[in-house]
Amino acid sequence: MPKEELKVLRERMEKVIEHLKGEFLAIRTGRAHPGLVSDIKVDYYGAPTPIKQIATISVPEGRQIAISPFDRSALKLVEKAILASSLGVTPQNDGEIIRVNLPELTRERRVELTKLVGKYAEEGRIALRNLRRDSNEVLKKKEKNSEISEDDLKKYTKDVQDVTDEFIKKVDETLKAKEKEIMEE
Repeated sequence: MPKEELKVLRERMEKVIEHLKGEFLAIRTGRAHPGLVSDIKVDYYGAPTPIKQIATISVPEGRQIAISPFDRSALKLVEKAILASSLGVTPQNDGEIIRVNLPELTRERRVELTKLVGKYAEEGRIALRNLRRDSNEVLKKKEKNSEISEDDLKKYTKDVQDVTDEFIKKVDETLKAKEKEIMEE
């Protein structure tokens, strides 16, 4: 049974890493990336809809994102949503395509962004530690109910800690890679 608990723990921790990577994708670096705008919500027929569901997103140049809505009536809505987003850019609407030009990041903005990714990484570490705590509590209950021995409890608790350490290392590696990407000129 505790082996199943470890498997579930790994799967849940993997989801934390995937979520963190998703958060990092939405943070602007010096380069254009479809992930910057894909999850911005547009008020499309009264429902908040991500841009990726109502338009094609492409990167024709290194610092430009092109958004081509499937429904031309959504052009103004997409433009309005991008203006309201935290990207801090002004989209250009030519009647068919919305172009988003990304300006060069200033040194101060790069430092702000590294602090933000650091905050996201810390939230990821906290989520991992919470999962570790939950798994340890399950193991302690099993030991209390005599389902596993005290020695097994120590062994499995160590296994849980090893898995947690492995995933915290993944968070740190992901953070370092994103910080490097942000600080590249």
